[in-house]
Amino acid sequence: MATEPGAVVVSGTSTGIGEAIALHLAEQGFEVFAGVRREGDGEALREKADVTPLILEVTDELSVLAAADLVTRAVGERGLAGLVNNAGVAIPAPIEFQPLADFRRQLEVNLIGHVAVTQAFLPLIRKGGGRIVNIGSVGGLLVLPLNGAYSASKFGMEALSDALRLELREWGIHVSHVDVGPVHSAIFGKTYAQLDGLKTTLGDHGHGLYVGQIAAVRSATEKAEATADPPDVIARAVLEALTASNPHTRYLAGHGVKGIAAAAKLPDRARDKALAKELGLPAPE
Repeated sequence: MATEPGAVVVSGTSTGIGEAIALHLAEQGFEVFAGVRREGDGEALREKADVTPLILEVTDELSVLAAADLVTRAVGERGLAGLVNNAGVAIPAPIEFQPLADFRRQLEVNLIGHVAVTQAFLPLIRKGGGRIVNIGSVGGLLVLPLNGAYSASKFGMEALSDALRLELREWGIHVSHVDVGPVHSAIFGKTYAQLDGLKTTLGDHGHGLYVGQIAAVRSATEKAEATADPPDVIARAVLEALTASNPHTRYLAGHGVKGIAAAAKLPDRARDKALAKELGLPAPE
């Protein structure tokens, strides 16, 4: 290990990937400030491991600043060994009919919120000689229908990681990006509910237009859930990014992710044709 366990902030730790990251880092000796939106989630997490719950709503500037102040007072001159930007949300819908509030919500949580958190905690990263790990998604490499807003935010995270890596190299601050494949978490249940609720969201006309794509994406989601990895796979990649003497700039975490990354590099028409076949999308009229 090039970096000894120190203090680390992880956002979005209430469930799934974020929870697994917080618990794994705590087990490895890190002092974990686990970002949650509700006190109850923080208490539930603290019952599982020695972590410090941190109220952190990444879309609320005052919440972000308050969290940074609390951590600053707690770590003092030690600073931070790491910041893991993980919070995220997915709200599927065709762009033609998706409420702009839902589109904006995904950009605010999945991208802009991480910029706000990074800005707030970078002084502590500098002080502690720490690192930044951004949790991305295969949705930032390859776009599926009904997932345009989500992928827009995740493609943005790819750009954010690249920019930070170049900007912070002058001071030796490592920035790693983890592209995550399907992982067992509450997101599957939420996705099914949202897809099933599209008839209400889109109305009869909009739902009628996209019913074939909705069915195809739901079926693909079910297949992804059946072969999903445990979230510990991601937690281990984050640990390596925080501690390795020569961390990767990018981690492809989960089975099948390398294949998805390769498919993303196909020419546009070839990629579209392959995706349409794989998903069983309706043929052009």
